[in-house]
Amino acid sequence: MARIPLLQMAGISLTFGGDPVFDNLDLVVQPGDRVALVGRNGSGKSTLMKVMAGLVEPDRGDIVVPPGKSVGYMEQDPGMKGFATLGDYAASGLEPGELYKVERAGEGLKFDPARPIETASGGERRRAALAKLMAEAPDLMLLDEPTNHLDIEAIGWLEAELKATRAAYVLISHDRAFLRELTRATLWIDRGTVRRQEKGFDAFEAWRDKVWDDEDMARHKLNRLIKSESRWAVEGISARRKRNMGRVRALHELKDQRAGQIKRQGTADMAFDGAPKSGRQVVEAVDLSKSFDGKPIVRNFSLKVQRGDRIAFVGPNGVGKTTVLKMLLGLEQPDDGQIRMGTNLELAMFDQTRDQLDPDMSLWDNLTSDPGMRVSGKADQVMVRGEPRHVVGYLKDFLFDERQARAPVRSLSGGEKARLLLARLMARQSNLLVLDEPTNDLDVETLDLLQEILDDYDGTVLLVSHDRDFLDRIATTTIAMEGNGQAVAYAGGWSDYQAQRAPEQTKVQAKPKVDKPKAKPEPKAKSGLSFTEKHRLEALPGEIERLEQEIAKLEQLMADPELFSRDPVKFQKASEALVERQNKLSEAEEEWLELEEKSEAG
Repeated sequence: MARIPLLQMAGISLTFGGDPVFDNLDLVVQPGDRVALVGRNGSGKSTLMKVMAGLVEPDRGDIVVPPGKSVGYMEQDPGMKGFATLGDYAASGLEPGELYKVERAGEGLKFDPARPIETASGGERRRAALAKLMAEAPDLMLLDEPTNHLDIEAIGWLEAELKATRAAYVLISHDRAFLRELTRATLWIDRGTVRRQEKGFDAFEAWRDKVWDDEDMARHKLNRLIKSESRWAVEGISARRKRNMGRVRALHELKDQRAGQIKRQGTADMAFDGAPKSGRQVVEAVDLSKSFDGKPIVRNFSLKVQRGDRIAFVGPNGVGKTTVLKMLLGLEQPDDGQIRMGTNLELAMFDQTRDQLDPDMSLWDNLTSDPGMRVSGKADQVMVRGEPRHVVGYLKDFLFDERQARAPVRSLSGGEKARLLLARLMARQSNLLVLDEPTNDLDVETLDLLQEILDDYDGTVLLVSHDRDFLDRIATTTIAMEGNGQAVAYAGGWSDYQAQRAPEQTKVQAKPKVDKPKAKPEPKAKSGLSFTEKHRLEALPGEIERLEQEIAKLEQLMADPELFSRDPVKFQKASEALVERQNKLSEAEEEWLELEEKSEAG
């Protein structure tokens, strides 16, 4: 017997600001579906989810939810007007006998139902919205970044709940471990096209890379065909042969096909510039103790941080991870114990609250008003690692366009705010990098790039994160803050910590000394390219694009039927220049293919 879909979308089209977000989209969600919704920041993931939830009206198309079936959406910025407490909001719509569901979700997600709305943080509001959805238990749950503002324990609770539920769900998340554990199908939004694969997120990256490789090969073949036909056209004119106008029209059609292709969004041009080396010992903490309102944060905590260490701090929200970081940096005084700072330290810090960004100022002003980036007398330039850069050019390195430069920061998505903060951070030289929840809202490709540049960073990294996959990729030592002042050191990342952890260790006071030899991180997979080849591979797409633009201009010039009779010398020079650039384009494309193959083979 055929299953009745929970949601059907047919012929959905939506346009924002003149640009199509989706065009003629068909989508079906079946009972029991567990779907990852992935794509680059700004690709339209949240918009598609809001269309599915009925919160955004498409320009065209139909959305059908069968009678008796319900669709629930976890709001990113829930409206709570008219409610006194978070619990009142989360329980709205439930029967009196179902209020226990909110209390249960509140315990798992760690929010206080009695918290007044006016004093609740953005994270608490989001957790209340998630608890409301979990308590209502609709047939289809639409979850947009549900793990943001959750600690690892709460993420584990949510993971277990979603594994056990009989409801279908669609997930947007940056948390690879969360997606791998829960999903059995993947929706991928890429340049307005929505593709579906009946495999979970674990298979996504191989699928994405195959699609892009096929696309690159098809574009390469199209370019070679256009080059061949263009050479025929030039040589035919030069030899004064009668032109085959049908073949010329076909050439124009090929060029129109290429012009209609939408280029993929590149990765941000991010890099941390290391300052002169710090001393071998970066920070030494000796017998630190700290309490707030009688609640112990750490007791007798000792730690040695050596140059080049990657140390992660993990534990529940509110356990004191950020406080310990501030003590290690000398920004917070311990109740007892000593902090000895190393020499020649230059600090750069990523703040999870984004307080370094003024939401009412534009991206441009947020950069030029930063004392560390200001160029004296130049309102349109910023200082980036000792060199002046135009504001717009630097923003483009982080995938912002010129129109966004003057827009207020509050108009940005969470991922865009994170990229802007990274842009400020990476403008400075540093040898001590502190990252407090850097992964929130970043897409998979930007997370991959951030991991790579941290691998290559010469300095020391102190990290707080709830992203288990990111911790495994970065950390060489994990400090587990387990409550009641306990802080235990483990070699490696999150998975290593879980493997080494004994049940009784959570109950025993420990005094970690992280000055013994540490487990070395696994060597980064070699790309098969030399340093020069790697940079050549990165430069070739720009060179190919420049040659294509020059060829297009020359072809436009020679399209003038009177040019040969009017100025034969100019015509001959243009013909020679066109053939020369076509040859260079062919060589550049061949070189790009060879380097790509060598990189993959490595």
